[in-house]
Amino acid sequence: MAEPGTSVRARRPRALLTGSGLLAAAVLLAALNLRPPVTSVGAVLDEMRETLGASATWAGALTTMPGLCFALAGLATPYLARRIGISAAVGVALALLTAGLFLRVLDGPFVVLGGTLVACAGIAFANVLIPVVVKESFATRIGLMTGLYTAALQAGGALGSAVTPPLDAALGGWRAGLGTWGVLAALALVLWLASGRSRPTLSGRPVPGSTGGTRSLLRSPLAWIVTVFFGSQACLAYIVMGWLPQVLMDAGVSRGDAGLLLGLISLLGIPVSLVVPPLAARRGSQSGPIVTLAVFGIAGIVGLMVAPSAAPLLWSILVGIGMSVFSLALTTIALRARTGPDTAALSGMAQGFGYLLAAVGPFLFGLLHDVTGAWTVPFALLLTVVVGQMVFGWLAGRPRYV
Repeated sequence: MAEPGTSVRARRPRALLTGSGLLAAAVLLAALNLRPPVTSVGAVLDEMRETLGASATWAGALTTMPGLCFALAGLATPYLARRIGISAAVGVALALLTAGLFLRVLDGPFVVLGGTLVACAGIAFANVLIPVVVKESFATRIGLMTGLYTAALQAGGALGSAVTPPLDAALGGWRAGLGTWGVLAALALVLWLASGRSRPTLSGRPVPGSTGGTRSLLRSPLAWIVTVFFGSQACLAYIVMGWLPQVLMDAGVSRGDAGLLLGLISLLGIPVSLVVPPLAARRGSQSGPIVTLAVFGIAGIVGLMVAPSAAPLLWSILVGIGMSVFSLALTTIALRARTGPDTAALSGMAQGFGYLLAAVGPFLFGLLHDVTGAWTVPFALLLTVVVGQMVFGWLAGRPRYV
């Protein structure tokens, strides 16, 4: 949706998406597909290794690939959007995702890695582009659509880990279980093609009051603030998803209960995402909600660091609420840019560099645990990350534009 004062002539050269109801459904179905390709693997990784005769190094490469691919492909996404338009670029992203999900179940370990690379490239492109779609097509409902989109992301992540084992058992193996997610991705691609049409380029004539078409944001202090905010919240999420079960098991929690608590953390993001972003988007500043969620996260981390066995359920709930700031990170990306091209550039920068920062977090957390033989120092690192997230989030939430 164009800003007030934009002429029809100024709108036409830009990437257009039609059918708001159908488009909203396409956005949500696309979002539902962006986490199962990653979360489904962990549920059958041991079976994959046994069937393929793969090493632990191969498993490490498979599980590390998504974060690095999100970063590298994310940085290239604004260029792709400028070349072929937003709608076509999202179509390419969903096509890559679908092809990669089917490819990775066809052959041996290197084909699995190749298919995962293709699928993750598609996810990375969509991660960056969907906020632009929300910005341009749902300008008066940015908070609501971002909340729904984030909720769909988190629901998809939970489904990937929860549904894949039953699919594996019912369909006779991990190949069919993982391949099923390709069918869902293909449905998302079909719905997307039915909902949108693109122009040749992303940028057109600038709207009044904007800074114009495509430009680099590397010299924008606000863009770097948003990037550090996004990267720090992603770093928190990667560390929690990778290490929380082990922390809880070391504190005496059973393996099954530790897995359930991690699942609870993912599910908590859904109601928060549905409620907080729409409310925050109506405010001039989003700093207050961002800081509030960070305080919950800090309380949970302190509890895990000081007395993990005292109240693991409470600590997990607090951490889960804190991690729900992800929805506000996406909302902030949409609100800190005036135009679609600037939103694409900011989204690519924040997610590209942000995921690079996030990929380092779990490694450092584990390294500090190996060096010290305890969890206190790693949690001190995590606290530093969340405090940084709170500070940069407060700055990113102030009503300004890149």
